[in-house]
Formats: sequence, C-alpha cells, structure tokens
Amino acid sequence: MTLLTRPGCHLCDDARAAVIRIAAECQVTWREVNIDRSVELADSYGDRVPVTLLDGREHGYWRVDEARLRRDLTVGRWPWRTRKGGRNGSPAAHQDHQSS
Repeated sequence: MTLLTRPGCHLCDDARAAVIRIAAECQVTWREVNIDRSVELADSYGDRVPVTLLDGREHGYWRVDEARLRRDLTVGRWPWRTRKGGRNGSPAAHQDHQSS
C-alpha cells in the first residue's frame, strides 16, 4: 500500500493516521511518498492528494474510505492485488513503514 502525500497537507495527516491504523490491523506494509520529490507524480496528481494506492493502482483520494480499504486488504476484493508495478516515484521519495 502506498500513500501519496505532500508536506503541509492537513488531509494527508488525516490519511496517514488512517493508513497507520489499517496497516496495523491488516498486518500490511505501506510506504509514504512525497509527490513533490517527483516531477512526474507532482504533474500527475497536482492538488489531488492524499492518494491511496494498492498494488500501484489508485484506490482513493482526498479521504481514506477506511471500511473499503480494510475490506479490500482483507477480503481480497481488490482485483489487481497480485499485480506489481505502478507509479510510486523515485526510491529517494519513499518512506517505508512496517506495521507492528
């Protein structure tokens, strides 16, 4: 799971808190990517942050739909779950998080 954010974004702070909770509950690893560190991501997403990606595919933006995200992580209803890849920016832009 990837959370696309930018500094100073209050919705990003709210989304981060939700992702931390859900990642811990579902025992999944997630990463946070600052879109301002990637010209491609900044151009693609602009003001539409935060964005939640599952397996590199957009799952939602602006607000985290916690029930839907939890369901898609646990029930396997996310159709692209096993597919790798996607727009995650450069490695320098990533901050990986491990659930405890």
